[in-house]
Amino acid sequence: MKKKLFTMASILLIVASMTGCSKYLAPEKKVQEPTNKTEQQTPDKESNAQSLPTTDRAGNEITIPEEVSKIISMSPSNTEIIVALGYGDKLIAVDKYSKDIEGIPADLPLFDIMKPDVEQLVALEPDLVIASGMSKSDGGDPFKPVKDLGICLVYIPSSDSMEGIYEDIMFLAKSLKNEEKGTELVEGMKTEISKITELSSKITEKKSVYFEIAAAPNLYSFGSGVFLNEMIELIGAENIFADQEKWISVSDESVVAADPDIILTNVSYVENPTEEIKSRAGWDNMTAVKNNDVYYIDNSASSLSNHNVVKALKEMAEAVYPEVFKK
Repeated sequence: MKKKLFTMASILLIVASMTGCSKYLAPEKKVQEPTNKTEQQTPDKESNAQSLPTTDRAGNEITIPEEVSKIISMSPSNTEIIVALGYGDKLIAVDKYSKDIEGIPADLPLFDIMKPDVEQLVALEPDLVIASGMSKSDGGDPFKPVKDLGICLVYIPSSDSMEGIYEDIMFLAKSLKNEEKGTELVEGMKTEISKITELSSKITEKKSVYFEIAAAPNLYSFGSGVFLNEMIELIGAENIFADQEKWISVSDESVVAADPDIILTNVSYVENPTEEIKSRAGWDNMTAVKNNDVYYIDNSASSLSNHNVVKALKEMAEAVYPEVFKK
């Protein structure tokens, strides 16, 4: 069930990107947060000295309460970050795709990302509501009434780069006055990624990769400007659709014509996604299929833009270059 929920969240993101994402990507554009060069504080008494963000990741002006004890998270990516920062116990409600995430309290109220029950949400008296750009994919803002009632609402649009993911983590850490833990998460990611790039930088013959995020008959993948494309580059490989942008629908013919060396998939709503790919008519002569180089990558780790992408990155590296990374 958890895999299906994350997959549905991924598909919602794809649909939003393909059908009108321009309606909210412009106003939801992330802003570069100023670098805090002051000495880091510990998350206890000294944490009060940390300055709270005054704009969210979409560039909206916000006023975060000095004390945040009740949080509502409306995207699984942000829910996982909140738990990793040590604030899972402060969650009083989440979106329905977050319900099986480890570390959140049991039996939390669940809300629809696109059409939340605002009356029920407000009745919970949250200090902070954290939403994602996915909720605004139709051009409207279903959480505007929450903000109008004086509740702090922050938007964190889905990041399209590793740097953006770092900034998302630090934004939440600063919002919860625990910059130290946020830095720990980010530095941990950077350490693991550097281990991979140290090896991938020595690869001279780059393999071509097709990464499938939605199965037949409606195939979807991605081009540049997506964190997954950056991950393919980090492991020393090349995305066959790198000349295109963002999330894209693709045809059988375009994949076959590209003849990738490796096929990756994070599809979790079919029984055996790798076997389904290998059994497709007309795909049997592709290099990846002939060499049995078709691999599954963890769905949630590769779908949600947060610290857990490192798990997917390691899986991708070992699948594409086992001779380099499986030592």
